[in-house]
Amino acid sequence: MDHYGLHVTENMEQKFAMCIFILCIILPFNAALTPGTLLWSFKTGGPVESSPAVSNGAVYVGSLDNSLYAVKALTGAKIWSFKTGGAVFSSPTVSNGVVYVGSDDNSVYAVNAATGTKIWSFKTGGKVFSSPTVSDGVVYVGSDDGSIYALNAVTGAQIWNYKTGGSVFSSPTVSNGIVYVGSEDASLCALNVKSGAKIWSYTTGDNVFSSPAIWDGVVYVGSGDYSVYALKALTGTEIWNYTTGSSVLSSPAVSNSTVYVGSVDDSVYALNAATGAIIWRYTTGSNVESSPAVSNGTVYVGSLDANLYALSTATGAKIWSFKTGSYVRSSPAVSNGVVYFGSLDGVLYAVNA
Repeated sequence: MDHYGLHVTENMEQKFAMCIFILCIILPFNAALTPGTLLWSFKTGGPVESSPAVSNGAVYVGSLDNSLYAVKALTGAKIWSFKTGGAVFSSPTVSNGVVYVGSDDNSVYAVNAATGTKIWSFKTGGKVFSSPTVSDGVVYVGSDDGSIYALNAVTGAQIWNYKTGGSVFSSPTVSNGIVYVGSEDASLCALNVKSGAKIWSYTTGDNVFSSPAIWDGVVYVGSGDYSVYALKALTGTEIWNYTTGSSVLSSPAVSNSTVYVGSVDDSVYALNAATGAIIWRYTTGSNVESSPAVSNGTVYVGSLDANLYALSTATGAKIWSFKTGSYVRSSPAVSNGVVYFGSLDGVLYAVNA
């Protein structure tokens, strides 16, 4: 073969090698961009019913192995773990570099978000399933002892507590100087943020595990009486209620004048926020106790059929689903194109949204 022919062959080999190199990079990258694709998973020592919180490049989640975990949002690599004295059903909240979470050891914890070091803990009279809400330097959280607590976010000192007639699994929502929270006394109550004094309460037909959502002066909440309620935020006056086929343990998400919520009748509902009229219903293979997250025209929600679903906000049509090894009670968190959620198979998942 002449020199010219050899030169061409070498160029072709170099180009071929370069193409293979580029394909080795691009193909996996494109695969990772497929919606519903697993990006990483992190195994804890117990079922994960807690819903993750994402902040500053880290994902925080509780496990029934008595631990709170921090992992890297991009890779799932463990940053730290913090051991409590009981199972962590509560979903963590991150504020000003501190992670707040409840535990079955009757305590609320404040943990340094970067290091996992305990800052303070506060003992209640019962298990803390409720997830803390932080507003203006105050932590609001419910307890199985029937109380709603307001704690100083820096010190953990109690500011006030309000006694309901039943256990408080619902997580408080704070808006315009009012704390809204449900109770197993079958009511939703509205309390003054400063004093804890009751402003109003609304009685439903069964226990309220659902956490309220506020939108445009209206409070939306589910009840064990199979219904979703819309109440005036200032007075508690009922605007409408919509009856599903079973208990509504899921917490509503409101976006673009639509209320999205799950029901133990295996379904996810989209309701008109103003009227309560049904827009669509999507039926999964089992109970929907997970609370929906809405992002970029998609509703993400878990089901006890072991799947996380991505549904069209407009039509309810399934875009994709992701199968785990057990029930998905954890509510998803969406950040930077990734959906994070836990499963009772003990795993925290990161899936391309």
